[in-house]
Amino acid sequence: MPPFRSSKAIQPSPSVARLLDWYARHRRSLPWRAEPGETADPYRVWLSEVMLQQTTVTAVIPYYERFLSLFPTVRNLAEAPDDAVMAAWAGLGYYARARNLLACARRVVELGGEFPADLDGLRDLPGIGEYTAAAVGAIAFGLPAVPVDGNVERVMSRVWAIETPLPQSKPLIKERAAALMEQKAARAAPSDTAQALFDLGATLCASTSPACGLCPWQPQCEGHRKGIAASLPRKTPKAARPRRHGAHFHLSDAEGRVLLRRRPAKGLLGGMAEIPGTDWRAEEWTRQDALAQAPVTQAHWVKLGSVRHVFTHFELLLDVYGASLVTIPEGAIGQGFLCPAADLDAQALPSLMAKCLVLGQKTLKQGSPAADYPADLLV
Repeated sequence: MPPFRSSKAIQPSPSVARLLDWYARHRRSLPWRAEPGETADPYRVWLSEVMLQQTTVTAVIPYYERFLSLFPTVRNLAEAPDDAVMAAWAGLGYYARARNLLACARRVVELGGEFPADLDGLRDLPGIGEYTAAAVGAIAFGLPAVPVDGNVERVMSRVWAIETPLPQSKPLIKERAAALMEQKAARAAPSDTAQALFDLGATLCASTSPACGLCPWQPQCEGHRKGIAASLPRKTPKAARPRRHGAHFHLSDAEGRVLLRRRPAKGLLGGMAEIPGTDWRAEEWTRQDALAQAPVTQAHWVKLGSVRHVFTHFELLLDVYGASLVTIPEGAIGQGFLCPAADLDAQALPSLMAKCLVLGQKTLKQGSPAADYPADLLV
């Protein structure tokens, strides 16, 4: 690997040796992190990094521990049915990650069951980009790479007082971070250097109220010297999220089974289970237009309420309608399936659909709308 080259610096790089000394005393204990003297497991490192994308450590830990109990090795994951993996992932969001996780695990098994120990080999795996390759490479294999996540962006922005807003400042931030590997201490301990940067950003150099007085890099922090650390990194204002509208239908039979269907494998929430519904569009759905797309149009549909859900690029507002029939016609089931209420938790249900089901189940328990249905509609 060629030596790292940084552009002309306006100040010396902060001391990695000082950072590692702080990390040795204050490192976080995380379920995927090897203890001092232990060898990191590439599978566990990779799994945690994929889960942590767009998700907090606190939210990830219970999912990670459950996922690992179900699929303790990359081969176990590769051999698992798609539905089982999607169900274990349900609730973590950004479901393309779960599909990429499966594709990557299966590719690793095709390669012999071991993750590549070089950055190019890691980047060639499905779903692994520059950041994840650097993280797995540094932490699991000791490669001289600095993965730049949100925590590291914040630390670098403050140490170097980078006032150009994100995302325009990303190239400079990555350059400054990579330059840390020029230091002997960093090249001797790439794994600890990467994780120390994560911990510094997650704890002392937090997004609000940074604890500068406790920071090992405070003496060399240009943002602190200028009194602007807390305002960094600056971000380009985001455009307001557009709103989309839809309607979904909670249909159950006399046995309490709920009609579900599987979303297409590709696209938003791909491969996940849902209660049937309309398209999601910019215009609101009138009751008449929505019910024209219900799985059983002649049922007595009662509006149960609305569910709001925020995706990365848009906000979704769903009207949820409920109906109960003694028997759901085969034509209504179509390519879907009837799921007993007791088995709903085992389905690959995204959190959006879980909200819809909670609304439907709660309403039915408190007083089923079916109690008010004309007898001739309970087919």
